[in-house]
Amino acid sequence: PARAHAAPLQYAITPTYSRPVQKAELTRLANTLRQVARLHWILVEDAAARSELVSRFVAAAGLPCTHLHVPTPRRYKRPGLPRATEQRNAGLAWLRQRHQHLPPPQPGVLFFADDDNTYSLELFHEMRTTRKVSVWPVGLVGGRRYERPVVENGKVVGWYTGWRADRPFAVDMAGFAVSLQVILSHPKAVFKRRGSQPGMQESDFLKQITTVEELEPKANNCTKVLVWHTRTEKVNLANEPKYHLDTVNIEV
Repeated sequence: PARAHAAPLQYAITPTYSRPVQKAELTRLANTLRQVARLHWILVEDAAARSELVSRFVAAAGLPCTHLHVPTPRRYKRPGLPRATEQRNAGLAWLRQRHQHLPPPQPGVLFFADDDNTYSLELFHEMRTTRKVSVWPVGLVGGRRYERPVVENGKVVGWYTGWRADRPFAVDMAGFAVSLQVILSHPKAVFKRRGSQPGMQESDFLKQITTVEELEPKANNCTKVLVWHTRTEKVNLANEPKYHLDTVNIEV
């Protein structure tokens, strides 16, 4: 039997989609996650089937990984609509299915690790002690150097943000973690497709499972930036040939 004081398993749900930088982004993220003890990566492709590129990548990544896929319906692929909803929900469904027949308590912590973020390893230590929902600052997001929950006497009392400060939870997807127990005890909590605007998905999800008063501030009372929304610059492929291609087929 597992020791009671064994560190809880950490689950990272990462939506991903095919684009020139996909493998580079996944490589960078995997290099971080590989250094975290007791971590399970749930990688969810936006595709009708698993791609060969991602399948090969997962096989060689050297860390516990579940590779899922679910396509975003075409009608939701317009600009101005939230992204990766189906993929995050597929990750949640897999987690619930995996754990539904196991007896409680089931220690575990879930967070949403988009493939364009950069993580300090310190963040994984911080989020391991999440009891319900924990929060922390995120760098380079919302048109600011950072956004963060404002903390007084160990409680979140507001949000330092440059974008829609009226949001119930003005937090980025990279700025919170949820205990597995909370995910399992709220089986209907998912990311909403209808009626959700970009940037409101986090709020719409969190208000199904917690309140602002219950949030647990991490990262030195939300004064340290341990994750950055870095985003890769758009790749210039202007010199990519249409004809006279290379004699070998190389995966990038």
